[in-house]
Amino acid sequence: MTGQLVLAALAGIATIVILIVWVKIHPFLALMAGSGVMAIAAGANYVDLFASFTTGVGATISGTGLLIVLGSIIGTLMVGSGGADAIVDTILDKTPIKRLPWAMALIAFVIGIPLFFEVGVVILIPVVMFAARRAKQPAILVGIPALAGLSVLHALVPPHPGPLIAIDSLGANLGMTLGFGLIIAIPTVILSGPLLAKPMARWVPVPANEDFLGAKGG
Repeated sequence: MTGQLVLAALAGIATIVILIVWVKIHPFLALMAGSGVMAIAAGANYVDLFASFTTGVGATISGTGLLIVLGSIIGTLMVGSGGADAIVDTILDKTPIKRLPWAMALIAFVIGIPLFFEVGVVILIPVVMFAARRAKQPAILVGIPALAGLSVLHALVPPHPGPLIAIDSLGANLGMTLGFGLIIAIPTVILSGPLLAKPMARWVPVPANEDFLGAKGG
């Protein structure tokens, strides 16, 4: 039975990855399909499958939906008002070139607090390319710290949806989760960001792609 559940979980994960990466389906729809595949592979009754899904979604939205919506609004306001650009430009203007990877990790950490991961990536891609171009450094030296900051924050630190859903499901303390999440997140960002970027930049010394620079790079 345990083996079947493990295989069902793997099937669900594989379905989600395939639908998002190759089929290009919206992540929410991919998660719905993945959960259905996992339930069927686990041997769940079809009637119970829909009841369980609607109950689970309703409980999750009632516990964390408002915070997720408010976080999305804050992120949209930051992008639309130019606040995100102001934060990025301020940090870059005060950073020497040798500290640029650390600055990008900090930018991603700050920008990523109210934003979904994919929104943060869209915002930071041109910034990464512009910063790498200005510093005459490989794009990966700047890009890896940015991705590390976004990924770790998104996975470990509330108010991101993933940590919030886990907190609600487990009945965990929000403040303690935030505190311990930061304790784990900071060294993780350092190791997987600026420190890892140095050897990776030597392995992949590709300069910034001018197609992503837009008006800033011009």
